[in-house]
Amino acid sequence: MNRVTSVLIAFGFVVVLSLPSWAQIKELPTQTVTVSGTVETIDHAKRSVNIKQADGSFVALDVPSTAKRFDEIKVGDKVSATYNNNVIVRLKPAGEPAVDTAGVGTTGGQEVKPGGTTAVQRTLTAKIESIDKANSSMTFVAPNGWKYSRRIVDPKVFDQVKVGDQVDITWNADVTITVQ
Repeated sequence: MNRVTSVLIAFGFVVVLSLPSWAQIKELPTQTVTVSGTVETIDHAKRSVNIKQADGSFVALDVPSTAKRFDEIKVGDKVSATYNNNVIVRLKPAGEPAVDTAGVGTTGGQEVKPGGTTAVQRTLTAKIESIDKANSSMTFVAPNGWKYSRRIVDPKVFDQVKVGDQVDITWNADVTITVQ
């Protein structure tokens, strides 16, 4: 799994698991994060770019093979990456089959400078494996071997779910990268 997809998934699950309450279906407002900086290094063989931000920190991005103009990016280019995440969580009724779907769409930059947008939609059924009220956390597992533990912000969530409950987590995320 590449780093951009990992970042999108991480953002999605951070948003999902910080819900103020769990309803049968809960849609969260879109979260937007922008990273801007200067291209410091490019690894063409691994298709990765390191971006230095204004505060001196670095962000590493993997560039998917669908990015056709990757070879046009140069060290010193000013770039901006904007991530948008929209998440929906649904408490799954007993007996409903599990889901694990993903779709990706990409548009290449048509402008003079390289850039483009990649959108990911993923739905995954996860089971609540454990609940730790003392530490305000839950652990989720999915049939594909995915396992995730997360601190839960709202303690009321613990009264609405139990170990063994299943949830469908759907997130729509897109990243747009522009070179200035």
